[in-house]
Amino acid sequence: MLDDRKASILRAVVQEYIETAQPVGSGRVSAAPGVDVSSATVRNEMAVLENEGYLAQPHTSAGRIPTEKGYRYFVDTIGSPGALRGEQAKQVKAFFARAHGELEEMFESTSRLLSGLTAWTGVVVPPSAADVAIRSVQVVGLAPSTALVVTVLADAMVEKHSVELPADVGDDVVARASLHLAAQLTGTMRGAVPADVATTGDPDTDGVVGAVVEVLRRTTPADTADEVFVGGASRVASAFDAVETVQQVLSVLEEQLVVVTLLRDVVDRGLQVAIGTETGMETLADAALVVAPYTVDGERAGSIGVLGPARMNYPEAMAAVAAVSRRLGHHLTEG
Repeated sequence: MLDDRKASILRAVVQEYIETAQPVGSGRVSAAPGVDVSSATVRNEMAVLENEGYLAQPHTSAGRIPTEKGYRYFVDTIGSPGALRGEQAKQVKAFFARAHGELEEMFESTSRLLSGLTAWTGVVVPPSAADVAIRSVQVVGLAPSTALVVTVLADAMVEKHSVELPADVGDDVVARASLHLAAQLTGTMRGAVPADVATTGDPDTDGVVGAVVEVLRRTTPADTADEVFVGGASRVASAFDAVETVQQVLSVLEEQLVVVTLLRDVVDRGLQVAIGTETGMETLADAALVVAPYTVDGERAGSIGVLGPARMNYPEAMAAVAAVSRRLGHHLTEG
């Protein structure tokens, strides 16, 4: 743990470096709010912070820059994400007020929203359809031996499947089967439709129920969790100085499964922010990722995040990701 003076000096260095991307000298730090000591004292304390691994000096005559350890201390002392205010809060509210249409389009737009709020790259991982609850099931007769099954999931995804019925049945039998299936399957995970749905006692109705269940089990959605929506990938070019780093980060963003696994891993470790080597990827050694899961009907669904340089504005990025994840989860739950 750092004493108050060292902590205030470290925070001042991090904040100044985030704003300028230039090594920070003692003069700038001594003039920062909350640092009430002379430049000479600041220089001594910065030397101690360097020895302890919180700061680094790129050149002998240069000021200091934060290390991964320095950023981590800064992030850990921020606390819970603050609330978005002003125009950004209005922007998020307005976005979800008009967010309608296809889910894929909404996820894509949400990634661009995150990018616009933070000036870095926004990433949205949709829920895996197999892990989303069924909100409703409806069976509609199309012909004496054919019906259409319409399944609405909790994230507002709609599936449609045609079903060959075991015999010519009337609309009343199809209607009874539809009501029974809705009662039995509502709330069930889409990827866990049971084979032994309770019977009704009527052979014709049970025949329709069995046919529908067979189709739903056979067509369990492919795992969409390896899909990812990326907004503002071009912002990576302005985020890093080295061309090689830009190319490496862009190559990561092009690998959807890698990005999904990365976000999942960070969330599973209980982190809001992964900095440099904490991401587990050598190519992201100079980057940072701010993430948050979002929930649908109270269950964790997908995740969102912002990828940028290690010197990103963490308070702003954390507030944006937290606000968008809450709004997205609420929007999907409400349908």
